[in-house]
Amino acid sequence: MPSKGWFNLETAGGVIPETQFFEGDSAFKFLGLTRTQRLYGFVGCLIIGFALSILGSVLLFLSQLGSFAVLYTIGILVSLVGTGFVIGFASQLKLMFKPVRLIATAVFLGSVGLVFVGAFVLGNEILCIIFVIIEYLAYTWYNLSYIPYARSAVLKVVGMS
Repeated sequence: MPSKGWFNLETAGGVIPETQFFEGDSAFKFLGLTRTQRLYGFVGCLIIGFALSILGSVLLFLSQLGSFAVLYTIGILVSLVGTGFVIGFASQLKLMFKPVRLIATAVFLGSVGLVFVGAFVLGNEILCIIFVIIEYLAYTWYNLSYIPYARSAVLKVVGMS
């Protein structure tokens, strides 16, 4: 018997619209995943990524700088990979390097590398924290680019527009 309720999207009779995010080749199309399963994969990656980032942050306070850098960055990257369940990895790569996201993507990827430099080459916790803040802000700015007018709204809220 299929489960009922608001969270069972398959039995909702098409509540999820066929939008650009569910068209084309998903990275997992060859597995035959349904829209609901792909959404579960997306949400699961977000949760796992968040948990890894939090665990990494705890390790920073325990003076485990290398473990912090690895776990925090893997957490952010797992969250980013989660969109592959929805739009596919090839589509995501194309979208990441569109002009509207290019700077945010470059700053994000650069800061990922700088977190490792700060942790493993320089061994400096303060620089690691600064690079993680930059990484987080770039990741947030990147994600906001997918929401219409979100960047403008954020700029207005912080008084920069």
